Amino acid sequence: MLAPTAVGVAVLVAGVLLWRRDGAKHEVSAAPTPPDRQVRPLRSWVIPAGVAVVGAVTWAAVSWLQGSVPTVGDGAQRAQLQMESIKTALTIGAAVTGAFALLLAFRRQQLAERTQQATEYDAGEKRVTELYVKAAEQLGSDKAPVRLAGLYALERLAQDNPIHRQSIVEVICAYLRMPYTPPDDQPTPTPAVQPPADDPTPAAPTAATGDSGKPAVDPREERQVRLAAQRILARHLRPTAPEGEPHPLYWGPQVVLDLTEAVLTDLDFTGCHLHKATFTKAHFGGDAGFGGAAFGVAARFDGVTFGGDAGFGGAAFGGYAGFDGVTFGGVAGFGGVTFGGVAGFGGVTFGGDAGFGGAAFGGDAGFGGVTFGAAARFDGVTFGGDAGFGEATFGGDAGFDGATFSGVARFDGATLAGTRYDGPEPVAE
Repeated sequence: MLAPTAVGVAVLVAGVLLWRRDGAKHEVSAAPTPPDRQVRPLRSWVIPAGVAVVGAVTWAAVSWLQGSVPTVGDGAQRAQLQMESIKTALTIGAAVTGAFALLLAFRRQQLAERTQQATEYDAGEKRVTELYVKAAEQLGSDKAPVRLAGLYALERLAQDNPIHRQSIVEVICAYLRMPYTPPDDQPTPTPAVQPPADDPTPAAPTAATGDSGKPAVDPREERQVRLAAQRILARHLRPTAPEGEPHPLYWGPQVVLDLTEAVLTDLDFTGCHLHKATFTKAHFGGDAGFGGAAFGVAARFDGVTFGGDAGFGGAAFGGYAGFDGVTFGGVAGFGGVTFGGVAGFGGVTFGGDAGFGGAAFGGDAGFGGVTFGAAARFDGVTFGGDAGFGEATFGGDAGFDGATFSGVARFDGATLAGTRYDGPEPVAE
């Protein structure tokens, strides 16, 4: 009875260890899984200690069974019982030895699995690195299809490897930050006819070749590549699908964008979640859409130029919103926007209508030195902190119907339709 019990206990212990190991939850991903916690080396005294334990258990079993042999009966019967007790004790020792061997075998299996896991992880990381480097090299090609292939390769790599998403986003942002002159929508001239070989006059550079003789990048093709890069970022920054369900391509709420001085064309970040976004001194060609977007800790648009309309309707700024020195060439739509922190619009130039109707400023709102070229609508706006419009210029209609000022509202030095206001500062009651 004791031998099967010992074996059963050993099997039960091994089963529990395997169940706890396999029960660990891992993120579902095609990325290689890093190895589990490191297995400590086996101490040198473990094997001798195991042998000593087996010997001690066997000796204890023999002693106990020999002591339990009854003293009654003839000598032959007692000798037979003593032999049976010795066999039983040896069986118990063999069972303990088997249990110890089973635990050692489990450890060897665990080490083998971990070694295999580490090998697969290293191979996966090497493959990811090779794909990453290859895609980055494709972005440097002078052929637009090759650059497009590099972008989509990076997108697939980021989708399958969550741990590399931020670095791939940074590569795409760096590509968009590269110097770029948008095309004038005129067809690219064909290369000039080369002069005869005996003509000493050197051929002038053409639109198809640069000064170094290398093929020049067609700005119209480059625009398509950049539009694809913008769509890739927008596609993976939307947490919900059009049907309202969680988007399976969403890359998470901690993605950081740095598009400083980038040249962006018809950017559409509608409904995107941007944890931290920097667009300082960027140039937006065409219309820019940020409607319903959610900005996390900070959003910086300082010094940005919007060539067309800029739509921020329904957006939410959780932290600081910086728009100092921005130039809006078209309509600036901030209707229903929520500013959770400080909002800076100092020195902004609104070339078209500026609509802030229904917006809510949770912190201070600075519009000092702003130029409103057309209508400025602040109807129904809630200013939770101080509102500064000092030295602002209102070139068109200015509407503040139903606006609520919870703090100090400053309009000193403001110019409304050519009339300068130098009276006392309106203060909310």
